[in-house]
Formats: sequence, C-alpha cells, structure tokens
Amino acid sequence: MSDTAITTRDLTPAAVEAGLLAFLAQWTKRTWEVDEDLFAGGGVSSLFALELVVHIEQAYGVAVTGDELSLANFRTVHTMTGLVTRLAAAGGDGGE
Repeated sequence: MSDTAITTRDLTPAAVEAGLLAFLAQWTKRTWEVDEDLFAGGGVSSLFALELVVHIEQAYGVAVTGDELSLANFRTVHTMTGLVTRLAAAGGDGGE
C-alpha cells in the first residue's frame, strides 16, 4: 500500500515522523504539527485510525496488537512515532 516504506536500519524517529507527516498530508490534504491532536478538532475520524494502523504496520514492518491499539497511541504524530520505535525495538511483534 505504501511507496514510502523504510528499512529497519532507517527507522529513526525523524524518518518515522517525516513518513507519518507525509502520509497524513496525502490522506487529509493538509499539514500537521507533530504534537497536534489529530482527532480533537475533527481533522480525522476514529475510523481513520484503522488506516493509520494499516499504514504503520505496512510501512514500518511492525504489528500493532493488544494494548498498543489504544487510540492514545495514534493521537499525534509524536505518539505514533513513539509507538513505531517501541515496536521496532521489541522486534515488531507488538509486544506479544
């Protein structure tokens, strides 16, 4: 689905952040700040969180499962970057 997939050696927080910002801009047709709440102002819907999960799993080679599926992990680009780096460090298995 994503042409912007990066390898694990390139999985720096800055690269993840840039990739997520590009993905959001493409889907929402607007720019976002890394700490801007994606859901608070109605910028994206909770259903869009499913698109974010799929994108993160495919683009960064991680599995988002269990407790990691919390909306809190998808609220900002900053929290999603933390999720990706945390899952990648755990071997991409979502902690399970």
